Amino acid sequence: MKEKNEVIFTKAYMVMILGLLSCFLWGSAFPSVKIGYELFSIGTADTFEKIVFAGYRFFISSMMIFIFCLITGRSIKIKKEDISKVGFLGLIQTTIQYIFFYIGLSNTSGTKGSILAATTTFFSVILAHFFYEEDKLSIKRVGGVILGFLGVAIVNLNGGGFQGGFKFAGEGFIIISSLMGALSGIYTKKIAKNISPFAVSGYQLFIGSILLIFAGILGDGRGISFTLKGSILLLYLGFISAAAFTLWAILLKYNGVGKVTIYKFSVPLFGVFLSYIFLGERLLGVNVILGIIFVSSGIILINKE
Repeated sequence: MKEKNEVIFTKAYMVMILGLLSCFLWGSAFPSVKIGYELFSIGTADTFEKIVFAGYRFFISSMMIFIFCLITGRSIKIKKEDISKVGFLGLIQTTIQYIFFYIGLSNTSGTKGSILAATTTFFSVILAHFFYEEDKLSIKRVGGVILGFLGVAIVNLNGGGFQGGFKFAGEGFIIISSLMGALSGIYTKKIAKNISPFAVSGYQLFIGSILLIFAGILGDGRGISFTLKGSILLLYLGFISAAAFTLWAILLKYNGVGKVTIYKFSVPLFGVFLSYIFLGERLLGVNVILGIIFVSSGIILINKE
């Protein structure tokens, strides 16, 4: 069965389908989270409410994965020595990464946040060089990293300069979140070799969500107003994480980091387009267009070889 899965999930068309589907889901999270803040009456300064909100989302995600595995007969049993591994993954991939993500996204636009989140790709390429033989840096990959960060710089230009265009608690937090995402991707590939991708995603989301909720409640983040629309959106946000993280874990299990990472160039594209549709944020603009071109070109160049 393992050999059959390796054949299926290393096929170019399957990697493309699952990769783009995961990235579409992640791209839709940018406008969804910002809409969620409005529906749950969470203001910009309500830091701990955002953390509790994130915790609820990922707890729902973990329950969705566990229920899916129960219905389909998939085993989510893990060895005792693997509990600490998925626990550590949950800490960096869900708790730490999304504390920075939720706070950062509330202090920047969905369009800019979606493009900045693409820096995960460049962090992943650099880190993979030190962990995997097939992902060593080359001239093309270095050039891609440079192009990518030029794109990040361009999208933050404001009136011809950086003044007023970069907030550490906004854009800076999104970049830190991206670094945590890259580290967790490297670690996911390592532990997914001997653990089911469903178990990896389910347990790390469960553990990470409990830590988020606990941290938020300690900070008195309890003032979340539930509504029918808000609850439906929260279920969708839970589905995003359940589906995207599991699909990504499967792809990383059977493919190199570089081969999978190429598809993350579509996250900012999906994010920009969906932010335009649902938030009314500007779709066209010199900075945004150039940022998308540089970011996309950089990732394509990295993987061209």
